[in-house]
Amino acid sequence: MSQKNNVLGTDLKSCSCNPMTGWYRDGSCRTDISDQGMHTVCAVITEQFLSYSKAQGNDLSTPQIGFPGLKKGDRWCLCAPRWKEAFDDGMAPLIDLEATEESTLKIIEIETLKKFSHNR
Repeated sequence: MSQKNNVLGTDLKSCSCNPMTGWYRDGSCRTDISDQGMHTVCAVITEQFLSYSKAQGNDLSTPQIGFPGLKKGDRWCLCAPRWKEAFDDGMAPLIDLEATEESTLKIIEIETLKKFSHNR
């Protein structure tokens, strides 16, 4: 697979290997056409977001087989539409722009992403 870029136009950095994240479970928020959820946003997880996500029907805090469950401070590749929904509802977590894949820009404007940059 060719090298992917981040939303800043530079090489995509790893999001997290502990816990292991990404559509490919390789630590990177890269995607392909088979990833219907578009797991491209490298988020820094908050308690607020975990509660919000659970209320939306996606429990990310409870461990499951092959999934450790997330806690505050973990970095995780979120679906871009879910992050946008959380943003619209005032619950979006900060993100790592260098580890957020460029296709995210099809759904979320760069100005919005920069306001939520964990790197600032």
